Amino acid sequence: MADVRELFVKASKSYEEAVHQIREDQWHFPTPCTEWDVRALMQHLVNEQLWVPPLLEGKTIAEVGDAFDGDNLGDDPVAAWDDAAQNARAAVEALSDLQQVTHLSFGDFPAQEYLDQMVFDLHIHGWDLRTGIGVDTTMDDDLTAYLMPWAEVAMKAYEQAGVTAAPPPIPAGASEQSKILALSGRRG
Repeated sequence: MADVRELFVKASKSYEEAVHQIREDQWHFPTPCTEWDVRALMQHLVNEQLWVPPLLEGKTIAEVGDAFDGDNLGDDPVAAWDDAAQNARAAVEALSDLQQVTHLSFGDFPAQEYLDQMVFDLHIHGWDLRTGIGVDTTMDDDLTAYLMPWAEVAMKAYEQAGVTAAPPPIPAGASEQSKILALSGRRG
């Protein structure tokens, strides 16, 4: 069975590859996340990476407080990503117990669940970023295969909780990439 820590690093580096393809004129290009342009999508992902080390250290949302509020990109969004991602990957690689409790905004969960969510976000938002900047949107097959069982359950729960919309219909014979994108509410 694949180790989610290794898959987190893989998904992070895949997203990073797209980050380093962003041209200066593309920061305000739209993405499939209709409420976010490329810069806003980057803000979301950098913010998520900043949270990884303290959450894996066992800190609560309240203990972290407003440390990551506001613009985390500054004048150099690529450098902001590189720094946040490097620290997040180091924290994940140092994690010895996937069952340790992480205190998330919606409850306490094993680190395994938190990292599954993070890998999913990096994988899907990597596709969003690549779509937004017009580069190859082929998703990693290993990440997709690992995430599919999790996504089938989690996205249904998110839909039932009103967090996400129902997925578009998935045609017979759709690729695994098309299926996971549909589960996340996207057409690809």
